[in-house]
Amino acid sequence: MKPKINKPDEEWEKVLTPQQFYILRKKGTDLPGTGKYTYHFDDGIYRCAGCGAPLFHSDNKYESNCGWPSFDNAIEGAIIFQSDYSHNMVRTEIICANCGGHLGHIFDDGPAETTGKRYCVNSTSIEFEPKKEK
Repeated sequence: MKPKINKPDEEWEKVLTPQQFYILRKKGTDLPGTGKYTYHFDDGIYRCAGCGAPLFHSDNKYESNCGWPSFDNAIEGAIIFQSDYSHNMVRTEIICANCGGHLGHIFDDGPAETTGKRYCVNSTSIEFEPKKEK
């Protein structure tokens, strides 16, 4: 599966902050415990900071004590999974299915009572949209 949006780095650099470009386009990582969404638990939707695509519902967010925002599930079809062999490790990278932005990685150490998965996400790669009051 390939992302729907395909732009060169020069175009991404014009619309992203330097930190967003580093994380989303160059596969960087936020320092643990520094992201604005690590301890954020309001109701709403987390969207890709690069393209605005919805990625995670807030009811799938949980405290994993890993230093990054963690989710036990993603919105169906929002994530592409690909093998990552960088840093002498074998991991599964998660990227935005819409724009191909690097979000983080997925691990099998999430809550057993739900999916057993931990989507470990860089705060820089997401933006939060609060739930609208009725």
